[in-house]
Amino acid sequence: MQSSLKKSLYLGLAALSFAGVAAVSTTASAKSYATAGAYKTLTTDATKRNVEATGSNALYTKPGTVKGAKVVASKATMAKLASSKKSADYFRAYGVKTTNRGSVYYRVVTMDGKYRGYVYGGKSDTAFAGGIKSAETTTKATMPTNTTVYFKTPGKTNVTWTAPKNTQYKASKMVTDTTPFAADKLTITDAATKTREGSLYYYVKDATNPSVSGWIYSGAVTTDASGVYNQATDVQVNFVATDGTTVKTTTLTKLTANNATNTAKGDTAANAKGTAVGFDAKGQATTPWGTALLKGTGYEYNADTASNQAALLGAKTGDTISLTVTKGAQAVQSISAYYQDGVNNPVKLSSKAPSSDADLVYQVTFPNLTAAFAGANGANYTAADLQNFLTTNKADTLNSVDYAKNAAGEIVKTTDSSALGVDGKTVQSESNKVQVYHTVYTLTSGVAGTYTTNGTASAFYNTAKEVKGSASTTQNTGNVSVFG
Repeated sequence: MQSSLKKSLYLGLAALSFAGVAAVSTTASAKSYATAGAYKTLTTDATKRNVEATGSNALYTKPGTVKGAKVVASKATMAKLASSKKSADYFRAYGVKTTNRGSVYYRVVTMDGKYRGYVYGGKSDTAFAGGIKSAETTTKATMPTNTTVYFKTPGKTNVTWTAPKNTQYKASKMVTDTTPFAADKLTITDAATKTREGSLYYYVKDATNPSVSGWIYSGAVTTDASGVYNQATDVQVNFVATDGTTVKTTTLTKLTANNATNTAKGDTAANAKGTAVGFDAKGQATTPWGTALLKGTGYEYNADTASNQAALLGAKTGDTISLTVTKGAQAVQSISAYYQDGVNNPVKLSSKAPSSDADLVYQVTFPNLTAAFAGANGANYTAADLQNFLTTNKADTLNSVDYAKNAAGEIVKTTDSSALGVDGKTVQSESNKVQVYHTVYTLTSGVAGTYTTNGTASAFYNTAKEVKGSASTTQNTGNVSVFG
């Protein structure tokens, strides 16, 4: 019986010991969470609460150490927002909670509203730290010399704002369409650049319609009052190609109303939107007028076509009409290649044998290409257009003919190819061996111009490198001779 009692006591103690160990283990593994105090709304000047992420802390649905907190934006995402070049990725801080451990978490939202949550902000609820820091979303800019401007292209884009977009939380448009205010004189009173994008904005005041006053992109205003579109007196014109592309836009200004019977131009200047002005519009929009405006585009305008006559005669102030233009005939350009060392005058590279042995370095083999350098007659081309054409067609390097130099460094002809040595690089002269060379020219730049019938483009191969040995044979796989 004693043996049985001892055994029972032993098993009982063992069970109690196991339970005690289990209890200790459970207590040790339980996660300890912080608790957050009451939420407080930040009441300081809102514009002073613009912040940016530092990338050191994530964004949570609750203070990060509180039970149930979930990740809204990971630490990696916050790092991307920290280095972003977009104002939309700034934050506005608007609330705060402090945990029982003294950690401060700020309630923040990105300027575009995409991310919202709590981020660790240090140990003080009066200074930003930890995962966020104060941000200057705009930087003071120099005022322009001329502060009187007008809307450059009145419409629904590039309107005025309470602040440059996304530099303040919930920045809003002062007006959704500037068309009714096209003739208003605006005064620039402030200038700033968006810190991240670097774009320049002006604050403009509209004395005629004060509600329009606000921040506007600097490229959306002009000092040229003559180009301002006034719906009461003007008609906007789009030159449209046959494929529907708008080639150019202009304005017929200060039009005169048709006479009372709408059969001819009257004597009264238009002063209200919707006034019939077709006869004056037709008189202004002549073929020479359109030709001058389209110079360099490669398109041609004919005022006398039926469609253009109809569009002009039916015009009313405030309208936008379309006038049809056609692309000019294809004009093929030959290309002249030049070498200039930066000191001497340009030397034209040629495939013809020179009169002097010393100029053999400038005799090159031009390749035939599979395409011509061509565009619409009258259209402008840039230096880059020419350079890209030659590079694409693998004509960005040219090889000179072979020539030989004697011991004195003088260029001599190699007329007898059988005299070449076994190594293919030397030729035996009367007194000594001379070395065979060729020069490789590399394209550096082109010259801008206009496509015209029988026109010539200029390309410069300003990098020249003399190479020992014979030039490789030029592969003339194309059938277009573009070099002249």
